[in-house]
This record gives sequence, structure tokens and C-alpha cells, in this order.
Amino acid sequence: MAETCKGCSADVNVSAQQIARMLKHLEDGEFERVPDDVYRTRLDACFACSSLQYGTTCSHCGCIVHIRAKLADRRCPKPGTPQW
Repeated sequence: MAETCKGCSADVNVSAQQIARMLKHLEDGEFERVPDDVYRTRLDACFACSSLQYGTTCSHCGCIVHIRAKLADRRCPKPGTPQW
């Protein structure tokens, strides 16, 4: 049985395919994105963080870290000690 979000009935697991679609949407839009090396550094910090849930979701803000890390105007939402 899939895990569901505590606040709704949606499945909280996000597939690699869904993430790829979201990232493609960012490329097609007018979003300012960070370079690939910065993106990788940010993701590495997210993957090492104890606040990461399901391998994709930040427990502080509920975002999909793959998307937040790609956006130039976003920062790590960890209170007190942001990771990037």
C-alpha cells in the first residue's frame, strides 16, 4: 500500500519519471536555474540531510528537493542551519 500524505489523500511517493517531467517544465519555462554543478552540490546536501523524506521531499517545506535545488531564487528551508 502506498504511503499517503498526512494532510491529504495523495500518494507521497514521487517517481523519477514525475521528477523528470517537472524538471523539463522548468527548462521550457522562464525560470532562472542554477548551473549543473551548483544543482548537484545542492542535491548532495539534500540527500545527506536528515529532513529528507521518501528520498524526494523536504520535511521543512514539503517541496520536491530536485525542483527546489534547480531554482536560482530558492534556498534551503532548514531553520537555523540551511544546508545551501
